[in-house]
Amino acid sequence: MYLRVFACLALGTAAFTQTPAPATSAAATPATAGTTGASAQSEDTAVSIKKGALAHPGLLHNEEDFARMRSHIGREPWKSGWEKLIANRHAHLDYRPRPVEVVVRGRDSAHTQTENYALLFNDIAAAYACALRWRISGDQAYAEKSVEILNAWSSTLKKLSGSTDMDLAAGIYGYEFANAAEIMRTYKGWKPDDFARFQKMMMEVFLPINEDFLKRHNNTKPDHYWANWDLCNMASMVAIGVLCDRPATYNEALLYFKSGEGNGAIRQAVVYVHPGGLGQWQEASRDQGHTTMGIGLMGAICEMAWKQGEDLYGYADNRFLAGCEYVAKYNLGGDVPFRVYQNSSFGAQRRVSPEGRGEPRPIWELVYNHYVKRKGLAAPWTTKMAEKTRPEGGGGDYGPNSGGFDQLGYGTLTALLD
Repeated sequence: MYLRVFACLALGTAAFTQTPAPATSAAATPATAGTTGASAQSEDTAVSIKKGALAHPGLLHNEEDFARMRSHIGREPWKSGWEKLIANRHAHLDYRPRPVEVVVRGRDSAHTQTENYALLFNDIAAAYACALRWRISGDQAYAEKSVEILNAWSSTLKKLSGSTDMDLAAGIYGYEFANAAEIMRTYKGWKPDDFARFQKMMMEVFLPINEDFLKRHNNTKPDHYWANWDLCNMASMVAIGVLCDRPATYNEALLYFKSGEGNGAIRQAVVYVHPGGLGQWQEASRDQGHTTMGIGLMGAICEMAWKQGEDLYGYADNRFLAGCEYVAKYNLGGDVPFRVYQNSSFGAQRRVSPEGRGEPRPIWELVYNHYVKRKGLAAPWTTKMAEKTRPEGGGGDYGPNSGGFDQLGYGTLTALLD
């Protein structure tokens, strides 16, 4: 089965603030502060302002990661992760990019253009997969293929269009595209003018949509949208901030993670921490496809910030880990507690949704690696989920539609430490 992303339409007004959101914001009513949420109310929510140069490559992978990948691909489980990569059709030299001037995602009564965003998410998957093959194997042909794809889009794409789903395209594909380019910035064969043109595309086509969504939420109340809408746009801002050497953009996204009003901010995304440490995810009553999507997006945000020296993983008493454990346990077939949840857009939700329960996404190795391998913390359900989904594949391995491309994947190869 494959996963899909569904649209939400919106009405109303919204405002963006840099004031820390109180623990009893509308996004978490009545399920506000749990055992860790209450103690976190007094925590200083001021973002650590990034000073000096940003680290490069410094998104999902850095030089240390690439050295480990190269040294580990001859033994398990990294070997199986490598085989997943090279077997994927996006990681081959015969792949041909198909750029367009306007990418359309979402249709409604006011937006009737034919959707074509699959062209973009497939090409991003190929640019990323070929970039990985180059950095791990050293074969320059894959570097040339990745650059070919990146250049094709930066010389063609003019805008994103469609219904409000356009905001999802700007967020998901913005952060993924930036990650592929961040790997390739170290390739001497990528001409400086071409790299600058790619940066310009990211700043002019993707970033304004990311920023506007987090500020206005399409003129709705800040808690109207499900968590993944905020999260993908935050991820894109973090990634573009690093790729384009814009610390202010990077810092703005981190500030929103810590104290934003929308449902993607950490205390609204993990809306309640139950006794025992399971953190109820904001979309748990919606379906499990979007719930696991949120784990993948927040994991990417935390890892990209980690590479720049900021520990979002541990923020608010490891609140994200509590969310990971909750989602992993339920999707492995376990029972989880649920506290009645509602926000400004719908009435009281009284149970976890079983829709999509157990469907895999290549997202668990990253969070398992950090909490268990790096930090030595207990994460039994996240560990079991990582073991179940190992080795992780990439684009298209989890379905041909958008849900199969909501994450870059290949975490067994790229994220796992000894």
